[in-house]
Amino acid sequence: MLPSFYQEFLEKYLNKSQLITLKMLVWLLQNQKQVKIERLAATLPLPIQQNSRRRHLQRFLTLNALSVVLLWFPIIEALINQYFKLGSQLTIAMDRTQWQENNVLTVSVIYQKRAWPIYWCLLEKDGSSNLTEQQKVLRPVIRLLKKYKLVIIGDREFHSVELAQWLHEQNVGFVLRQKKDTTFRQKRQKFQPLSSIEIYPGVRCFYTNVNVTQKRGFGRFNLGVYWKRKYRSKQEKDAWYLLTNLPDLNIALKIYAQRFGIEAMFRDCKTGGYNLEDSQANPDRLVRLILLIALAMTSAWIQGQKIKLQRQQSYVCRPQEQSKTEKRHSNFWIGLYGFNWIIAWHECQVWVEELVSSIRNKQTYYQRGLRAMKLIQQAL
Repeated sequence: MLPSFYQEFLEKYLNKSQLITLKMLVWLLQNQKQVKIERLAATLPLPIQQNSRRRHLQRFLTLNALSVVLLWFPIIEALINQYFKLGSQLTIAMDRTQWQENNVLTVSVIYQKRAWPIYWCLLEKDGSSNLTEQQKVLRPVIRLLKKYKLVIIGDREFHSVELAQWLHEQNVGFVLRQKKDTTFRQKRQKFQPLSSIEIYPGVRCFYTNVNVTQKRGFGRFNLGVYWKRKYRSKQEKDAWYLLTNLPDLNIALKIYAQRFGIEAMFRDCKTGGYNLEDSQANPDRLVRLILLIALAMTSAWIQGQKIKLQRQQSYVCRPQEQSKTEKRHSNFWIGLYGFNWIIAWHECQVWVEELVSSIRNKQTYYQRGLRAMKLIQQAL
């Protein structure tokens, strides 16, 4: 189910039949964890022939109203306002993922080690994005979140000093990972490659007011260098070389470390969740399918958060092991598992009631479980 405030925004731009179709598609995404149109059409609960259901979905996915800016921006802005104070700092991650011929550039906000997608576009080429394409996805996000202090983070694909200069001119913070062959220069010194800096695991350095390009016309920024020490028999292969306009190394490192939340989001979108890479939709439909995934993913996250506040997560997922610091399941998966548990209950209710009534010594536990089901259902 979509949160009520989602529906309030959607009702402004979708008519009744379109809104119902969207709700059914989000429901199917949560249930099937699959975005292939053939698969969705096969299970779409409309009393028409399968081929007609497929065409119905194809027509729906060409609606101009299914616009990221029109539909998604008000929702994600309301969601961010709900969990962040106005004027607070937001970590905005930019990244790109590619599968088959699809090349998607995405901008997301990081919250609790997870990323919520804000804006995305398909690149009409393979490989890395350029400055123009990066500005194209960042401009709407900067305008949308102008009431917050933004810090943009990006991996080595987004290392250009041109991007850093442009972000600085927009009064936006940034932490951009650099390639080790990038050259830099401190005042009154010669240019040298980043690889010349003596660094080993556990060491960090911070250089202020440096040039990172021999081209003229660019400002000076700060450079942080850090190589994570070995932890639990795991050692990072490379050091981090981070170009930033932030004044403190520890803050820059802490912010950049959040970038891996977007990798978790990509897993949720693809093999680990909705199997987006299996989609064979054309570019226009694919952008709209990603919109449906954004609706489904954030809805599941909100539902998982509610289930945790009700302290009922032990009924839908395995508990966190005491010896581990990482959570076994995110809010997203708690919400998704809770949704599917309730669906299974409705489908098998007669069998479950027969089973429960036949095992007398477990009645107390079953009653607690039924109460948990009612609470979880209220969260959905």
